[in-house]
Amino acid sequence: MSTVITTIKRTATFAAAASAIAVAPLALGSGTASAASVAQWDAVAQCESGGNWAINTGNGYSGGLQFSPSTWSSNGGSGSAHNASKEEQIRVAENVLASQGKGAWPTCGTGLTTDSKPDLAPAPEVAPAPARPADPIVLAAEQVDQAAKQNGIDVDVSSAIESVVRN
Repeated sequence: MSTVITTIKRTATFAAAASAIAVAPLALGSGTASAASVAQWDAVAQCESGGNWAINTGNGYSGGLQFSPSTWSSNGGSGSAHNASKEEQIRVAENVLASQGKGAWPTCGTGLTTDSKPDLAPAPEVAPAPARPADPIVLAAEQVDQAAKQNGIDVDVSSAIESVVRN
């Protein structure tokens, strides 16, 4: 079991380093660009996902604004959209809006404009997920995720480990 935990830690460290390298140019080179307001993004999220910023139904799109994994990563997202904060999803969505226009959300994006600055407010607290039986390996992976997140790195080791453990 300690070999598995060591492997998890090494994998998380590698993923964290790779994420930091990949995100650094984006973080250093991006300012707050003119884009849609938070209220407009909330309206798109309400239409796309019922306002659930953490949604992942398994249909190939996730997050409140229903990003495909390729759109998410190619526009500056790291990890998975459904694991990102509302603010992070809006930041990535602004990049999508700048490159693709509101047609990226053909049904729900009709009200988007590009003439206001986003007024990002802290995301509301999300209710915790229901408790599940504790598995020591999954708990260790969750601790790795949490430590990485506290250091500004978005990794999702626990989901990968949990899917292996549960199957």
